[in-house]
Amino acid sequence: MDIAIIGASGYAGGDLIRLLLTHSKARITCATSRKEAGKSVTSVHPQFKGLLDLEFTNPSPGDLEADLAFLAVPHTAAMAYARPLLSRGIKVVDLSADYRLPREIFEKVYGVPHTDYFAAPYGIPELHRDTYRNAEFVSNPGCFPTGATLAAAPLARHAHTVIYDSKTGVSGAGDNPSATTHYPNVGDNVNPYKWTSHRHLAEMKQELASLGSRAKCYFTPHLVPVNRGILTTAHILLNEPMSQEVVDSLYRKYYEKEFFVRLQNPVLAAVRGTNFCDIRVESEGERVVAVSAIDNLGKGASGQAIQNMNIICGFDERDGLTGAGLLP
Repeated sequence: MDIAIIGASGYAGGDLIRLLLTHSKARITCATSRKEAGKSVTSVHPQFKGLLDLEFTNPSPGDLEADLAFLAVPHTAAMAYARPLLSRGIKVVDLSADYRLPREIFEKVYGVPHTDYFAAPYGIPELHRDTYRNAEFVSNPGCFPTGATLAAAPLARHAHTVIYDSKTGVSGAGDNPSATTHYPNVGDNVNPYKWTSHRHLAEMKQELASLGSRAKCYFTPHLVPVNRGILTTAHILLNEPMSQEVVDSLYRKYYEKEFFVRLQNPVLAAVRGTNFCDIRVESEGERVVAVSAIDNLGKGASGQAIQNMNIICGFDERDGLTGAGLLP
């Protein structure tokens, strides 16, 4: 398949390239960037020297040629691309937030009007793959909601309250420098932010509801001095106490057929560069603590996007995604 990456100069775009280079059925034929158009891809992503001979371009959606396009563009930008690409028979996996939420919730959370809304499947494969196997478009979830939801999903219907606490690497903020990501402000430090108002909370609430849960949901993220990874601690307050044995059994049964969810001690370095989500749970009766680890650019973005591409195209879900974590 010919693949176009719209917004290929950023971190997510770079990770899409890295993973697609090992995919048995994908050929990257278009990498777009308004800022870098005319430059070689390796001038921005030097890790691909000798592996990819391609220049950044900046075609209009109507001139783009591909079988499938990844939209790795900023939030609110994807809505200008989605329908024109679909109208030309190009499948789309959208890594932005533009189609993850109902219109009214999106507009409230992101503070902008949605100019071309349509309902789209929400692509956490382990929970929803059967709803979009033949879809032309899938909305890739946010990084925090992916790790958080997978941590809590097996107990969602048994909970009255879920509290997510996440530690995230700096690459989650994108490649544009800011005071927040300036090294002296990040290094040797832990910074909570958006304590009660992070926009990914809306996705977390949506996913709990989609799992039949009526639990209240709270979320606070923290920035930590690592490049990649999200470690999420989910405090799951249950309607009725559960023993460790019952909880372990629930998680084993829930994920027994899921290649990309591993029930083991979560270590960020063990999932770095991968599409895996590692989860461990511990019960104290009425409260279960579930900790998950994902790579925010892998399972939290580009890896999951390729997994979703594999689903909608009928490929093996593992294609391009079986690399081991970069530990140490």
